[in-house]
Amino acid sequence: MGLGATRSRTGHDARSWPVLLLLSVVVLVPTAGVLWFMTQAMRNERLAVQQKLRAVYEVQLLQMQEILQQHWQERSAALALSDAEAPASHHFAEGVRRGLADGLVIVGYGEATGYPASIASGSDRLEPSTRGWLRAQRLERQGRHATAAEEYGALARSLAGRAADDPRSRDQAARALQARTRCLVRAGEIAAAVEVLTAELQQDIFRGAADPEGRLVAPSASLRAIQLSRELGASGDRELDRKEMARNLVRRLNDYGAPILPAAQRRFLIRQLLRLELLEDPVEALFDTLAAEELTARYLASNPPEPATGSLQPTGLPGIWHLAVDEGAVVAVYEERGLVEELSLLLAEESLPAGVRVDLLPPGLEKEEPFVVVVPAGGLLQGWQLALYPEDQSLFATAATQQITAYRLIAAVVVLSVLLLALLVGRAVDRQLRLTRLKNDLLSTVSHELKTPLASMRLLVETLLEDRGTNPERDREYLQLIAQENVRLSRLVENFLTFSRMEQKRESFDLRLVDAEEVVESTVAAVGERFRAEGCHFEVDVEPSLPELHADSDALVTVLLNLLDNAYKYSGEEKEIELRVFRSGDSVGFEVRDNGVGLSRRAAGRIFDRFYQVDRSLSSASGCGLGLSIVRHIVDGHGGTIEVDSRPGEGSTFTVRLPVESSGDRREETA
Repeated sequence: MGLGATRSRTGHDARSWPVLLLLSVVVLVPTAGVLWFMTQAMRNERLAVQQKLRAVYEVQLLQMQEILQQHWQERSAALALSDAEAPASHHFAEGVRRGLADGLVIVGYGEATGYPASIASGSDRLEPSTRGWLRAQRLERQGRHATAAEEYGALARSLAGRAADDPRSRDQAARALQARTRCLVRAGEIAAAVEVLTAELQQDIFRGAADPEGRLVAPSASLRAIQLSRELGASGDRELDRKEMARNLVRRLNDYGAPILPAAQRRFLIRQLLRLELLEDPVEALFDTLAAEELTARYLASNPPEPATGSLQPTGLPGIWHLAVDEGAVVAVYEERGLVEELSLLLAEESLPAGVRVDLLPPGLEKEEPFVVVVPAGGLLQGWQLALYPEDQSLFATAATQQITAYRLIAAVVVLSVLLLALLVGRAVDRQLRLTRLKNDLLSTVSHELKTPLASMRLLVETLLEDRGTNPERDREYLQLIAQENVRLSRLVENFLTFSRMEQKRESFDLRLVDAEEVVESTVAAVGERFRAEGCHFEVDVEPSLPELHADSDALVTVLLNLLDNAYKYSGEEKEIELRVFRSGDSVGFEVRDNGVGLSRRAAGRIFDRFYQVDRSLSSASGCGLGLSIVRHIVDGHGGTIEVDSRPGEGSTFTVRLPVESSGDRREETA
C-alpha cells in the first residue's frame, strides 16, 4: 500500500540554499569580527599588564641601583688608606677581614713598602765572610758537625751583642743560629736543635731577622722545630708541646703587623703547617686570609693591566675583577661568583613584591626568561646590570587573567547570542520558506486534484447532452461515472476542509453511540462499484456482537474511506483488499490490508506527517499527502491508536483501535 504523490516536501530544496548561505554569512562575519576584536583586546590587556608591571619593577630596580651605588661608595671609602703610618700588610689584613675585597694589593706609598711585595735579596743579605764564619763552614764541610755547631754558637753570641743597634749583625746572628741548628741535627742532637729553634731564635731580638732571601727567620724556625720534634718520639707531653708550638705559629702567621712577614713565605709556612695535621680546626677558622693571599698571588702572577680608578674592570683572569681606589694606592680584587652572591644578598634585604627576584648580571650575561626587567647597575659597576624577573614566569599572565576572563565571557555571550539569534531567524526563515512552498504545492495539487474529476464530469455531461437519450444503457453508465467522480470530488473537498479545520484548531466531533457494523456498511456503500470492478477482490469481515462505540460516525467513515482509497490506489492490476473489524480487549479494531507496493521502514515512520508523499514512481496514483494525517487526527481525537505493518513489495496493513469502555468518558468536543 502506498500513500500519495511524488516526494517529501518537508526538506530543503535548491531555492532555500541562497537564503541559508546569506544567513550564514550574516552570522559568520560579525562573529569573526567579535572574536578578532576580543583576541586583540586580550593581547593588549596582557601587554598593558606587562607594561604596568615593568613600570613598577623599574622603580624597584632604580631604588636598588641607588643602594648599590651607595654601597660601593662606602666600600671605596673604606678601602682607602686611612692610616699612613700602619704597614701595608695591616691594610691588607684589615680589608680582607672586613670583607671589603676577596684580595688586595697595597701599592707602596711614601716610604712604606707595599703588600704583597716580592722578596728581594741585596748585598746586605749576603753571607758574611769573617774568619769565624770561614772556620765554622770549613768544619761543617769536613763533617765535624758537633765542633761546627760550637763555632756557629760562639759566632752567634758574638754578633748578638751588636744586634740591638745593627740590623745586619742581628740578621747574621740569626743565620749563625740556623747554621748551628743544621749542624746539631746532622750530629744527631735533635733535642739541642729544637731548643735552639724554640728558645734562642724566638727571642725578641730576632723577631725581624731575615735570611739572605729576605724571609723572616723566627717563623721558619718555629716550623722547623715542630717538624724536628716529631723525631723525638710520640709521648703525650711532646705531642702537647708540638700542638702548642703549632698554635704559636698560627698566631704569628695571622699577625700582619711589623715586622712584615713576606706574603710568599706566609703562604709557604701555612701550607707546610697544614700538612702536619696537628690542628683540628678548619682552615678557614685558622687562616682567614689564606684565600685572599692565594687569590692576590694568582692575580699578580697574571701580569694584570693597571686598573683605572672609578669602575670595576676585568683582569684577564676568568671570573676575576679588580678595582683601583685611593688614586691607585689600593687595588681590590674580586671573584665574580662571590661578588654576585654578596651583592645579591644585599639586594635581597630590600623589600620586593612577592614572587620576584633580583639578580646582578656581569657584562655579557643575559637572562633567558621571557619576562625580565633590566636596568644598568651604574656607579662603579659599569657594564653590570640589575635584572628583576618573576620566579613564576606566569605572574604577569596571572595578573591579566581576571580581565581576560571577563573579555572571554563577553565574547562567549556575544557569540552565543549571535548564534542563537541566527538559529531562531534561520528556523523562522526556513519555516516561512517551507510554508510558502507548501502553500504553493497545495494550490498546485488542489488545482490538479479538482481539475481531474471536473474535467471527467464535464466530458460525460457533454456526451449525454449531445446524444439526448439515444442510448439508455450508456447514459446510465455515464451517470454512474458522474456520480463516482462527484463522490471523489466531494471526498477531496471534505479532506481539504477537514485539514483547514485541523490547522485552525476548529475540528470537532459529534460523539454518539455508534454501531461499528453500521460504520462498515456506510463505508462499503461509499466505495461502490469501484471495489466491485473486475481485477479487484474486496473482502469484508465483521466480527458479530461488537460493542457500540462512543464516536463520530461520519469521522470514522472518513477514516476507513481514506485507508481503503490508499489501498486501492497503491495496489497493482490484481487488487486484494480486506476490511476486518474485530474485538481486541477493551477496544474495537478496524484493519485494512492490501497487497500493494508496501512501504520502507523510513517511509512507514513518516506517512502520517502532513504533506508527506512517497516516491510517485511506485504508483501512478495522485494525491496531496493529507489523507493519512487526517486519519491520524481523527483517531487521536477519539482516544485511539493507529499502526502500520508494511514491507516493500509485500503490501501494507493499517490497524485502527478505538477504546470501548473509556470512550463514553471522552469529552463531546475535541479539537
